[in-house]
This record gives sequence, C-alpha cells and structure tokens, in this order.
Amino acid sequence: MTITYRIHELTDYINWIYFFHAWGFQPRFAEIGNVHGCDACRAMWLTDFPEEDRPKAAEAMQLFKEAQRMLWQLDEDYKVHGVFRLCKANSKGDNLILDDDTVFPLLRQQTVKKPGDPCLCLSDFVRPMEQGVADTVGLFATTVDREMEELYENDPYKRMLVHVLAERLAEAAAERLHEQIRKEFWGYAKDERLTIPQLLKEEYQGIRPAVGYPSLPDQSVTFLLDALLDMKQIGIHLTENGMMDPRASVCGLMFAHPQSHYFAVGKIGEDQLADYASRRGKSLEEMRKFLAANLSE
Repeated sequence: MTITYRIHELTDYINWIYFFHAWGFQPRFAEIGNVHGCDACRAMWLTDFPEEDRPKAAEAMQLFKEAQRMLWQLDEDYKVHGVFRLCKANSKGDNLILDDDTVFPLLRQQTVKKPGDPCLCLSDFVRPMEQGVADTVGLFATTVDREMEELYENDPYKRMLVHVLAERLAEAAAERLHEQIRKEFWGYAKDERLTIPQLLKEEYQGIRPAVGYPSLPDQSVTFLLDALLDMKQIGIHLTENGMMDPRASVCGLMFAHPQSHYFAVGKIGEDQLADYASRRGKSLEEMRKFLAANLSE
C-alpha cells in the first residue's frame, strides 16, 4: 500500500536533533525546535544560555528560521511518499520466512556487553515456524520527490539546507507511517496515545530498524525489500550496490513484539560471514564488501 504526505503533515514529526547534528550543533541547540515561534519565547530561550554560548544559540535560531521558511516553500510543490506491506512471517533460525516462501536472512550478535545477556537477532522477535502459528512483520520505504534534491544547484548553502531537510522529511514520513501502521493498518496498538516527543523517544511498542541500522547492517537487503515492496512505485530506484535514489530515502522492517528493542550486531567472524553469504545466496567476496564494517580484523 502506498501513501503520500504533504510536507506540512510531517513537520511535527521531524527530529530536529539530527537536523542540527548535520550542521555541527550539539543536541541542546536543537531545543529551538520545541520553542514557541513568537519573538518573546525565542528571546527567553536565548537568554537561558550562558553568555559565551549565546552567539551559537543565535546561529541555531537563525538556521531554524531558515529551515522553517524553506519547508513552507517546499510544501507548495513537493510531497513525501511511503509504501508498506504487512507480511505473514515466521522465524527459522536466523532467517525470517515471509509470506511462506521469501527467505530474509539476518545476522546475530556474537558478543554482548554483559555476561549472561543473549546474543540477539531480529528473528528472535518473530514467532518460530515450529510453533505452527503465523506472525506478522512489516516492510516499509519512504522517500521525497526526486526533484527536491535537485534544487539550488548554484547556491551551496540552500542546496545543503534542502538536502538535510529532505533526509529529515523521509525519516519523518517513516515515523508518521509507523504510527499509522501501529494504530490503524496493523492495529496492534489501536489505543496508543503518545505525544510527538514520546514518539521521537520511541516509547511505542515495537521497533523500526532501517537498512544500515546496527541490527540490520547489510545494505544489500534493500534488494530483498524492493522485491517485496516494489519501491519504484514511490520513485525509489536502487543502484548496483543497493543504495537508494533519491538519497533522502529510508527502508526497513517493523516488529511488534513487546520486548523487541534495538541492538548492534557488532563484529562477526569468518564463520558467520560464510554462513550468512550462503543464506543470502551470494559469494563470500560480495558479502565481505557489504559487511566490511562488521568484520573482525
């Protein structure tokens, strides 16, 4: 199922911490995104900073004003798109089996922070196949209109501003879509009543690991997601390395298990690399390229 959002429908879902991080600001300066837009409230926010930090805070305030202005301009001509699918699912070892016949291999942690902790895999949050009862896993992708990334070719500042905002809008669309899926389409959290700050703190039930997250580090699984979602219908095309175009795009999985949480696969050994390559149906060399950051030295 596809869904399209106007930009003004997503602005409340933007996590401004990551926007300001892209410009080199510490998280405390991102709080301007939560301040009322009147001059008095913004002046009060500014005076809360020590005098030596006020120039930086004023810079953050001006950047936020310019970002808001650009969002208003973009809203006239551009949209943000999402596609999702709810699959019948079971786990079989470290694989997901989706809609009875699609194998989606995953990676398991080899080391843990504390002795006695389990080595986790995302498949742990899905009902095992041997139980004979189907579970559900969600697949999703979001993206902006491609033309948005082509704006302001001759203005480096505005070009960076629109690119960072486009990335935040794709993430905001994933946040909004996930909320709708939990409460409406999947409906496992119909009574959820969370504020935007609570949503951004991920206080809801379930997780939404995107490709590239520490628990889903293999970029090549975008090909598996594309085969199930047909991301071209919302304008996403994959490069030969599985990167998404437009760049301001997100795709991944959704899990509803009450105990599901984020984790990092971390470093893996040659034995797990070989096992994973076999399950992916890829050569060891190809998987080594995609998982280079996770390989033990």
